Amino acid sequence: MTPLKNIFKAKASIFFLLITTGAAFSQGTTTAPVTTTVNEGRTPTPALPFLLIATDARSAAMGDAGVATATDVNAIFWNPARLAVADKSGGITASFTPWLRALVDDMSLLNIAGYKQFGNYAFGLSINYFNQGEFTATDAIGTEIGKYKSNEYAIAGSGSMKLSDKSSLGLNIKYLVSDLTGGLTGSASPTLVAQTAAADISYFFNMKRDKKWNYTFGAMISNIGGKVSYGDKGNNFLPTNLKLGMAGIRMLDTRNKLTLTADINKLMTPTPPKKDASGKIIAGGYNPDKDNSALGVAFSSFGDAPDGFSEELKEFTLSLGAEYLYNNMFAIRAGYHDESEQKGNRKYFTTGLGLKYQEDLSIDLGYMIPVAGKQSPLANTWRISLAYHFE
Repeated sequence: MTPLKNIFKAKASIFFLLITTGAAFSQGTTTAPVTTTVNEGRTPTPALPFLLIATDARSAAMGDAGVATATDVNAIFWNPARLAVADKSGGITASFTPWLRALVDDMSLLNIAGYKQFGNYAFGLSINYFNQGEFTATDAIGTEIGKYKSNEYAIAGSGSMKLSDKSSLGLNIKYLVSDLTGGLTGSASPTLVAQTAAADISYFFNMKRDKKWNYTFGAMISNIGGKVSYGDKGNNFLPTNLKLGMAGIRMLDTRNKLTLTADINKLMTPTPPKKDASGKIIAGGYNPDKDNSALGVAFSSFGDAPDGFSEELKEFTLSLGAEYLYNNMFAIRAGYHDESEQKGNRKYFTTGLGLKYQEDLSIDLGYMIPVAGKQSPLANTWRISLAYHFE
């Protein structure tokens, strides 16, 4: 592998560390001069990490929780099983998120989606486009060899089937493209555009109680697929993710509605092993030097952490959210997302507003407030979503 290709391959890992860690920006200096990060090198770093970024403003404003609450077209991202039992028979949406604006000014995420119900079934389509902006490429000695624009996108077809009045199943089939180099190649070894397919499977259950509180439950495994290649033989795993959630909904009276929700997530990608100074693996079930199957490492990810069960627990993240809805027209939202300092340190509060016009047209805003403050690469992150639903 040429030095140029090494740079391109490392770009995906560096980007994932930027979006999933606040450690390098928020941790204070220590007496040891070696590093300011926590547990360096042991955060799982999959390819195509943009697939984990919340696409819509409503769920983002509720702490990135949505597997049990997505009641509209944005269920395609959070839980496609909900489409067959959605409140409206169809809808379209567009969402925009300027990303990492504390660091760069040309990175953004755009999502467009739509669905339609047909009896006990529903079908949808979504396009998720991630613009990583413009980069300058250099060779091994630091000489500039050109500029390139990097982008990734996912096209997903969705299907949902109603099992009963209370439960449903969902499936997304995705076509994924990752172009990290924008066509720029090294003199001796081209860097390929990575292409692959993946799937999401999900389940939704609504208790439909007549009492004051109604409860919904959701489960989803997303981004199930093989490894991707940029022209190398590396272990570039997709960000396969397990998400479980529940929500409680209460009608306070005829005009006031309260929703509380909680999601837990587990990234099903391998944890890097613990190595000694010579690079020899001394702990951990995953060996990055072997040709590991994607499906095998996904399930072994629940037991591959070098420090055992206590470290595995740290790989779960928690999202908490709340929404107050008045007269089915105006919403106020808030939430919190928590992740272990050893596994990314993404800790942030969220807030947002929503406004509906005649129950069909809606606009939602979301804003992220990192615990680390303005030093976090996620500082000043906002989202906007527009949606139209029809009977």
